[in-house]
Amino acid sequence: MRIGRIGKPHGIRGEVTIEVFTDLPATRFAVGAVLKVQQVRDDETAFDQLTVENTRWNKKVLLVKFAEVSDRNTAELLRDSELYVRAQDSHDQEEGWYASELIGLDVYQGSRDAIRIGEVIDLINGEAQDLLELRLLDGRDVLIPFVEEIVPEIDEEQGIIIITPPPGLLELNQV
Repeated sequence: MRIGRIGKPHGIRGEVTIEVFTDLPATRFAVGAVLKVQQVRDDETAFDQLTVENTRWNKKVLLVKFAEVSDRNTAELLRDSELYVRAQDSHDQEEGWYASELIGLDVYQGSRDAIRIGEVIDLINGEAQDLLELRLLDGRDVLIPFVEEIVPEIDEEQGIIIITPPPGLLELNQV
């Protein structure tokens, strides 16, 4: 699950600003937390994960120092990279699912015995609620609210999601 985006460097020792996407920044950015990184730049300084060394608030801006980043130049290379909690840390029901856990799962409507109707192609984090983007078997892309009433079951081991959308939802929410 996406919890933040790295902003501009702050100072010369590798500290960065963070655009926070979590309601639990003190927990997610706690000292020692290991975060998965999705970098926007493709270069030899790529990091798969970063370890939080220190955090502090400067007015309303979260500043984080990662153990792997020791200077401003390296911090600049990380600008706009997104931070995610690792898969094994993401299943606290307070915050939800990690996008990479959902993308590619087969979607069934109604029950496990139903016919497969498509697959998950994206998880869109919204301010009010998250949305699942599905690609249906007929090629249409649709958005559905990622709420328990519509997505009552997710089985990662079986690679499936069961949805129970109200009538017309899959026709109305085409992308």
